[in-house]
Amino acid sequence: MEDPPGPWQKPRKVTSQPGEDSLNCPLPPGWQSYMSPQGHRYYVNTFTNANGYHTPVTPMHQMEPGHMSLRKPSGDPQSPGSPRMPRRLARESSRTINCVTFPHPDTMQEQQLLKPTEWSYCDYFWADKKDPQGNNTVSGFEILLQKQLKGKQMQKEMAEFVRERIKIEEEYAKNLSKLSQNSLAAQEEGTLGEAWAQLKKSLADEAEVHLKFSSKLQSEVEKPLLNFRENFKKDMKKYDHHIADLRKQLASRYTAVEKARKALTERQKDLEMKTQQLEIKLSNKAEEEIKKARRKSTQAGDDLMRCVDLYNQAQSKWFEEMVTSTLELERLEVERVEMIRQHLCQYTQLRHETDMFNQSTIDPVDQLLQKVEPAKDRELWVQEHKTGDIRPVDMEI
Repeated sequence: MEDPPGPWQKPRKVTSQPGEDSLNCPLPPGWQSYMSPQGHRYYVNTFTNANGYHTPVTPMHQMEPGHMSLRKPSGDPQSPGSPRMPRRLARESSRTINCVTFPHPDTMQEQQLLKPTEWSYCDYFWADKKDPQGNNTVSGFEILLQKQLKGKQMQKEMAEFVRERIKIEEEYAKNLSKLSQNSLAAQEEGTLGEAWAQLKKSLADEAEVHLKFSSKLQSEVEKPLLNFRENFKKDMKKYDHHIADLRKQLASRYTAVEKARKALTERQKDLEMKTQQLEIKLSNKAEEEIKKARRKSTQAGDDLMRCVDLYNQAQSKWFEEMVTSTLELERLEVERVEMIRQHLCQYTQLRHETDMFNQSTIDPVDQLLQKVEPAKDRELWVQEHKTGDIRPVDMEI
């Protein structure tokens, strides 16, 4: 058998009179008949949020003598105030925590996750959680917002890290360019001198490569990281305020329910007291007072049902917005991580290209070093600087 629909499903209410199902069978006070999305009839107590597939029944001692209806002869509409129902048993199916109603852990049936295989935000952040100090509670949605804001801060710090890398590249390029103009060993000659001159030139070429690398880091990595979702904080505040307002409305509705519940209890006690007085002393005045007390009790029950209905509407609205907003936060997080991943990949690609360009600047030096020939250098130098090839001989007497 399927579980009764939870708050994540949109049930269809069966058109019927209050307190009766679609088969015109009487239901206990506060119970309504609904049709689940799967096409199964189930019942919800708007007084306690208890639910189930079995038709609820009223204990026989609460039935009016000679009637199979729970309505009083006065014709007052049924409500939690007429007659009194066994609240203790009904309450066991749910409990309210911080104004949000959850299934009772001892009686709840297993709920299906909205996105069972994805560890989605929309499945795991319904309850509140104590803060690290243990003094206050933080809503699940607030925890998700904190993660988003932390992600934005991490993104900003990554951009700052890249900025430091750019500064290092620019300083390095400046020093390389300066060093390439140094005159040390400028008088080296021959093939070794050519290799040495090329090595110094390669420093200037390498400096240019690093300048280009720093420029691309700025335009292709740092700037996108800084500009991505510039209005991120503003958007997060919008989500926060919207969900917080709905949660406040839910708390207000819950307060109204508790107030109406208290009023009903007082009316029921008053009715019971007057009924006991009537049993002791019969009089027309006592009967009128009982009728009046019964009407007030019924009215209090109707008020409670109305407050519970408004509470359930507020909770459904909060639930729907929670699902929508958490899925949006999930999408934004995926988008942020993917964006950062792409730009860090761009960083590594630029780094590889820089290494390739650096290698290209050093390749000519390698080639010239392979061609260094001391003998050839000696020949060329001697030809240019020789002073004579006639050797001295012994002096004759």
